[in-house]
Amino acid sequence: MADKRDYYEVLGISKGASEDEIKKAYRSLAKKYHPDVNKDPGAEDKFKEINEAYEVLSDPQKRQTYDQFGFAGMDGAGGFGNGFGGFQSGSFDDLNDIFSSFFGGGMGGFGGSTRRSTGPQRGNDRFMRMNVDFMDACFGKTETIDIDVDEKCSRCGGSGAENSSDIETCSTCRGSGSVTREQRMGFTVYRTQSVCPDCGGTGKKIRRPCPDCQGRGYIRKHTKVDVKIPAGINDGQQLRIAGKGERGINGGDNGDLFIEIHIREHSQFIREGKNIFLDIPVTAVDATIGTTLDVPTIRGEVTMKIPAGTQEGTQLRLRGEGVPDVRGGKPGDQICTVRIQVDKKLTSKEKELYKQLQDIQNGSKKKPWDQFKKMFS
Repeated sequence: MADKRDYYEVLGISKGASEDEIKKAYRSLAKKYHPDVNKDPGAEDKFKEINEAYEVLSDPQKRQTYDQFGFAGMDGAGGFGNGFGGFQSGSFDDLNDIFSSFFGGGMGGFGGSTRRSTGPQRGNDRFMRMNVDFMDACFGKTETIDIDVDEKCSRCGGSGAENSSDIETCSTCRGSGSVTREQRMGFTVYRTQSVCPDCGGTGKKIRRPCPDCQGRGYIRKHTKVDVKIPAGINDGQQLRIAGKGERGINGGDNGDLFIEIHIREHSQFIREGKNIFLDIPVTAVDATIGTTLDVPTIRGEVTMKIPAGTQEGTQLRLRGEGVPDVRGGKPGDQICTVRIQVDKKLTSKEKELYKQLQDIQNGSKKKPWDQFKKMFS
C-alpha cells in the first residue's frame, strides 16, 4: 500500500468533509482529469485514483472502515485490494452528469443512457424590442412590423416528404436520431452519444422530398404582422404574438414572438404607473389671491382652481385625467405640482403697486421675517 495516496488527499478535502463537499470535489477533479478531455500523460491513472477515492468516501460504511483501518480495511471491499474496483451504484449519476457536460450524451453500460427525441418539438421563442411614443402607450395603437419567419409547409404538414409513405426509418441510427461511440478504459466501458450524421437527428430518411419545401418541412416567409398595443401599456411589458417564433423541429409548432415595449419620454408629462405628473408655473400674485387655470392633460385642457395662499410645491390632483388602466379599470390621475414664478422684469406701474404692498407688509404686526427671527431669540 506504500504507493497509494490517502483518499482525502486525492480529493483535496479534509477528513471532516461533508457529503456535498466530497461530491463537489469529485465532480471538479473528474471533469479535469477525464482522459477524453485531458490528454496529458498520466491523466487516466489520475482519473482512476479519483474514482477509487470517491467510491470509498461517498459510501458511509466504506468511509468509516477506511477512517478506522486505512487501506488494510479495504482489502476485499468492492475489489479495492487489487487497486481498482467496480463503481458503486450511487456514483453512476455523478459520472453520467459529468459525461453529459463533455459530450452532450451519457454513459452507457451502467444503467442506461440518454436518448435523443425524434418526435415533433416546439420551436424556441423569439424576443424583440419596440419603441412606442408616449401618447400611443397611453391610448393604444396598432403597429405593423415586418419579420422573417419559418412557417410549417402547408403541403407536407412539416414532414418534408411528398407522401407519408416516403418516410422511412434511418438505417444508421435505427430511428433513434443518435449514434453511440464506445471507449474502454481499464475495466470500464464508456459510451458517448452524438447526433446521427445521416438523418441529422430526426431518425428518419425521406425518399421523395416535398416539392414546395424541398424536404425541409418549412418555408421561409417575409410577412407583415399587426401588433395591437393596448391603452395603458407599461414600459417593459411584453406582448405575445403566437406562432411567430423559431420554427419547430420534426414538424413541431413554431415558438412565439415576444415584443418588449419601451415607451419614449414626453417633453413635459412624466408617467408613474397610471398617474401623470406635470409642473405648472403660477405667479406669486395668483398663488396669493387664487385663480383658475386651463391646465394641459393627455386628453386636452382642463380648468383647475388654484386656491388662495397656495405654496410652492403644492400638489393639486385632477382625478381621472391620468393613463387608462390596461386591464380596463379606472384611469389614473394627473398630479400638478405648483411652481411659483417671481417676475424679474416689472413695469413702472407694477413696481409702484408692489411698493405699496411692501409698505403695507412692513406695517403689519405679522410680518413673516419678524416671526422668523423670533425663532432664534
